[in-house]
Amino acid sequence: MKLLPVYNISQFKEQETSKHLYCNRFKEHLQTHPFIEKPHRHDFHLLVIFTKGTGTHVVDFNTFHIVPGSVFALQPGHMHHWELSKDIDGYILFHSKEFYNLHFQHKQINDYPFYFSTYNTPELVLDIEEANNISSLFEMVLAEYSSTALLKEHAVLSLLDVIYIKLSRHYINPTHLQIKRYHTVLRNFEVLLEQYYIHEKKPSFYASKLNITLKHLNRICKETLEKTATTVITDRIILEAKRMLLTPELSVNEIANYLGFEDYSYFSRLFKQKTALSPSEFRKLEY
Repeated sequence: MKLLPVYNISQFKEQETSKHLYCNRFKEHLQTHPFIEKPHRHDFHLLVIFTKGTGTHVVDFNTFHIVPGSVFALQPGHMHHWELSKDIDGYILFHSKEFYNLHFQHKQINDYPFYFSTYNTPELVLDIEEANNISSLFEMVLAEYSSTALLKEHAVLSLLDVIYIKLSRHYINPTHLQIKRYHTVLRNFEVLLEQYYIHEKKPSFYASKLNITLKHLNRICKETLEKTATTVITDRIILEAKRMLLTPELSVNEIANYLGFEDYSYFSRLFKQKTALSPSEFRKLEY
């Protein structure tokens, strides 16, 4: 079954210096990899800051307007694409989850607020002064990345950590995920959901896997996301359906079957209930 392309870091590199890291000025990155302007996904974390130009950035069907100072932190699996002005520039960095987590064993990349949950907005807009400060750190990362200096990956990781710390201080989280005692359970729920949502759609299955009651799982989802566990599961299914509808070669019936729905009409009703559009109507929209 043909789906949206999922790129790995090695597809963006001319030389095999590291399987876990890539850094470039955005203008040069775009010139070398023009295919990024079409919808696609990654299996790594993406961090970008724009210093010049304008445009739009669509992340899982949410549209963000790009201005100088726009920062985006994307998690593995996010579907995204750009429409950019000719004068666009900035810095872009990719890294694998393992690249960060193995180095900083006392903390994880998902400890940062923009990665707590897939529901968190990937966007942050900095003022000119702070954007310049963050850009200077990116320039230092790029200099290390491009060098052959001793322990350059350690230097990159240290600088990357400072960037994440500074961005976290400016990040505004609209979903109120500061309820820290629930972060781990919520994240584990989302990890299980990625693994099982095609075949397991009952919240009781996930509560059992998490060794908690369904009532407690619903409480966690309500307090952190203002949604029930059932809604979280349904949202994930609908998101994947939207992603798949971008592939015109797939029929709606094929998509329904892939997502575990034997009843095509039920899938269509559920999709329309969540989006106010039928799958066929949604497919006609431009993304």
